[in-house]
Amino acid sequence: MTDKAEYRLYVKKNSPRSPMVRSLFAAFVVGGLICCVGEGIRDGISALFPSFSEEEVGAWTTVVMIFLGSFFTAIGVYDRLGRFAGGGSIVPITGFANSVVSPALEYNREGVFFGICAKMFVIAGPIIVFGVVSGIVVGIVACLV
Repeated sequence: MTDKAEYRLYVKKNSPRSPMVRSLFAAFVVGGLICCVGEGIRDGISALFPSFSEEEVGAWTTVVMIFLGSFFTAIGVYDRLGRFAGGGSIVPITGFANSVVSPALEYNREGVFFGICAKMFVIAGPIIVFGVVSGIVVGIVACLV
């Protein structure tokens, strides 16, 4: 047996077993519940403000979901939810809010500029840059084609 094969066998034997079914179920349920909350907020805004256009309702729904994601991160609920649900808690808007607020809270004691402002986008920054760059590339390709 080669060293690589022995190592693979060793890793397989000693690696902890992942409860995949439970993890997938928890991610599906929690992610779905977050999306249902978002739809409920959207429906509530539409009912409370019937004069709002679809764009306005969507913008206010986004604002409320970002606020809720940030608020629940600040009081520690979102982190517990993330430990339970894994990827299900990374639903785009609330997960993004969590990825911005978490480092800001962690580095708060280092001050506003060198703590919060410098570290706020440690997690979300690369995602923003990749999104902008890939959007530009797709736009250029679409113009050329």
